[in-house]
Amino acid sequence: MNTARIVVLVIALGAGGVAAYLASGTANKVASAPPVAQLKTADVLVAKADIGLGQAIKPDDLQWQTWPAASASNAFIRRSVRPDATKELTGWIARAPFIAGEPIREQKLVKADGSGFMAAILPTGMRAVSTEISPESGAGGFILPNDRVDVIVTKHLKLPKNGGTPDVVVSKIILTNIRVLAIDQAPKEKEGQNAVIGKTVTLELRPDQAITLALERQAGAISLALRSIADTNAVEVSNDQQTFRQNVQIVRHGVESLATAQR
Repeated sequence: MNTARIVVLVIALGAGGVAAYLASGTANKVASAPPVAQLKTADVLVAKADIGLGQAIKPDDLQWQTWPAASASNAFIRRSVRPDATKELTGWIARAPFIAGEPIREQKLVKADGSGFMAAILPTGMRAVSTEISPESGAGGFILPNDRVDVIVTKHLKLPKNGGTPDVVVSKIILTNIRVLAIDQAPKEKEGQNAVIGKTVTLELRPDQAITLALERQAGAISLALRSIADTNAVEVSNDQQTFRQNVQIVRHGVESLATAQR
């Protein structure tokens, strides 16, 4: 065997040894690498599709979805705690809408127990009271369920006929920041519509407010003033703190009369 072949053989053996050594070191490093921590998850009950206000829950409306356990609130319904929740919640009524994929929370549901929808969604101690409206007295139909309104009454006061004194028209706010439950029999905005023209509005009132509305309704005409959505949590101001008067000369059919606006 000549010298050149011996040199080539030695180089080949050396290269093979180096490769084997490197491969052995890499394998040891891979074997000694710490295992990757597994993210803890939890199955959370969510809405399979949009659930509207007043909709009765069916099993097909719900599904289990995997969430990171760290981000799953205690208010969410977990399969590990309530595996039969889809059956347990069947027939419950949505007090507020859910969007598809939103976790189900019992705070937004109410168990009907055979009662009608309106009785089911009313908070404890509140009453549902209806009164007549028209497009003119209902903000042109742009008042929708869950909006907030002020209730105004307008009265014609008869004055003694001395010296030709005209009758007085008085308007005042009798209830403030009141939640609208329904327009006619629609407890929610109809799909694709941004206005509901109705003849009857149902309001959420305390018992004393219900009495006030019943009395004032007999004394004059009721109108609704739509409030900004930013006023939802506004503190109610008593009528004594927001009273004002304004005299307006009104001419009807050639006859003048004095109108007084009061709030």
